[in-house]
Amino acid sequence: RARVADVGFWWHSIDLGDGVVTPGAKSRAWLEGELARLELGDLHGKSVLDIGAYDGFYSFAAERLGAERVVAFDQYVWSADMPGYMRYRDERMAAGLAVEPVEALPEFWRPDELPGRRPFDLAHEALGSRVEVVVGDLLDYDLGKLGTFDVVLYLGVLYHVRHPLLALERLASVTRGTAIIETQAEVFRFSERLPLSRFIEGDELNHDPSNWWTFNAAALLSMCRAAGFERAEMQSRPGRGRRRASAMLRGSAPYRAVLRASKGGTAPT
Repeated sequence: RARVADVGFWWHSIDLGDGVVTPGAKSRAWLEGELARLELGDLHGKSVLDIGAYDGFYSFAAERLGAERVVAFDQYVWSADMPGYMRYRDERMAAGLAVEPVEALPEFWRPDELPGRRPFDLAHEALGSRVEVVVGDLLDYDLGKLGTFDVVLYLGVLYHVRHPLLALERLASVTRGTAIIETQAEVFRFSERLPLSRFIEGDELNHDPSNWWTFNAAALLSMCRAAGFERAEMQSRPGRGRRRASAMLRGSAPYRAVLRASKGGTAPT
């Protein structure tokens, strides 16, 4: 319990056993609900790559669901002093000032030390996990070292990258089965069938300067196909009536989208 408290900031609430649950910004109930919506099914005999693993909730969940091999892949979050940066962010927001990206602040950006990996490492140790750890950025890592995977999780990452189509092309190259993509999305008024995205220059989305894009469903599906996936389908989106009403009133309506993009074989059920 003392080591969990000493970490300072947890994004994921992870049950470490013996009544110890990490105090994540995302609650255990919320994460379990998200996991259920991904419909991963039985992963026995499967290989899983978790890109943007953060504290590792989904990596450890894939292991718990029977995956034969799980790789946790991250760099951005692991390179940052997240407790310090979150305090900085809160102070800037309270003062009505813009929030700078963490990589622009040397006091919080320490890729040689990987301070942001502390929560993952502690959970990995406490759980006695066999999850493999790879530090890297999807856009410039030598993906040949990773191989290909039956299931690739790309959760909460796509809208954080400057070059999303390139990211999806790289994602497709490590997927031999199904990629499950969760991202910030948006419905734009009168344009459900037209592929559209919105560029975000600053920190106007959730006071987070690492947010660069939102996409509508048509854009997400067409980008996946253009990136090299054979099939793509939306798995989760808000109700049509509520979504349309909000978009008509405000011009657009944000939501979190989940889609499955496949290359050969069949998706896990």
